[in-house]
Amino acid sequence: MLTPEHYRTPGQYIQKLLDERGWTQRVLAIVLGVDETGLNKIITGKRPLDAGLSLSLSAIFDVPAETFLQLQKDYDLALARLVARPDPALADRARLFGGLPITEMVKRGWLPGVMDIKNVAELELAIHAFFGTSSTDEIHRVAHAAKKTDQDLPASVTQIAWLHRVRQIAKEMMVARFTEHSGIEALTALQQLLGNAEGVRKVPRILSDSGIRFVIVEALPGAKIDGVCTWLDDHSPVIGMSLRFDRIDNFWFVLRHEIEHVIRGHGKESAIIDAELEGDKAGVGGEVPEEERIANHAAAQFCVDQAALARFVAKKAPYFAERDIIGFARTMHVHPGLVAGQLQRQLGRYDKFRNHLVKIRSIVLPNVTSDGWGNVALEL
Repeated sequence: MLTPEHYRTPGQYIQKLLDERGWTQRVLAIVLGVDETGLNKIITGKRPLDAGLSLSLSAIFDVPAETFLQLQKDYDLALARLVARPDPALADRARLFGGLPITEMVKRGWLPGVMDIKNVAELELAIHAFFGTSSTDEIHRVAHAAKKTDQDLPASVTQIAWLHRVRQIAKEMMVARFTEHSGIEALTALQQLLGNAEGVRKVPRILSDSGIRFVIVEALPGAKIDGVCTWLDDHSPVIGMSLRFDRIDNFWFVLRHEIEHVIRGHGKESAIIDAELEGDKAGVGGEVPEEERIANHAAAQFCVDQAALARFVAKKAPYFAERDIIGFARTMHVHPGLVAGQLQRQLGRYDKFRNHLVKIRSIVLPNVTSDGWGNVALEL
């Protein structure tokens, strides 16, 4: 016995039901109270069957209305496949455009020449020019190759776009030749700046003199990047930062974290992207990858001597008076914000000591090559 699945169109199935009853199309038209010519067009597949008529047919033939509608849907889709022939590049474009904040990239001048984001061909060419690629797969291969603080997940294309912008800017910079010795000397000079928020002004020059390209690029929406260590070649390290958190403690912790990667030669094979460098990811627990534990320890120790901090906590806990924090900071020759930041990490109380976490973005940006916050670092 033939079932509805054996018929290509609802019209063919209706004709079968008519034949079983010995009815003509005219009889059915009279029963339905519809024009015979219009019914004929439905049965011959020249006009689609609608939901209302499906309900009427269901009442006459005792067949679920959904059966007629499913046949119509399947037929329409099969016909569309023959006629429309979808562009095989659609899936590739979806992969390319779906993960990128296109509007933001255009707004920030990363895709020059793109005036209308609805012009798909123009946009596609601009994106591949930005990444220096010819296919979407190349971009995704870079994303999977990049190391992240969370080693189990590849970088997102948004994070790779941010990283690529950092590298674009860094390639245009003229700096001294980097050596491990020059990196260590830079650390000694940077250590002298920790006592005053204004000291961040001198950071770009010190890093440049040591051979480290230092770039600040405003984070893209959803990227959650704090910093990156990447290399243009074996003697050209690059540190990129986003200043996602405009706080003195975060600035110095992330910067020192990335400098440790540079000094140890981390990230030469593939860039190390440090995303959400906070909480447990900024610690030295066993769940943190070894390279990150090393960099986190160096960063924390740079901000405040950890042994001295432990003694301070043991002596003053659970109550930390303002005068005690300020006094300890003076003893350590660091800004109170660095002590406050490390206390927050140690105690897990990020709601405390906030008055010491001063903003530094407005201090450092005039002295560093930066992109974002209304500024375009360079025209491509």
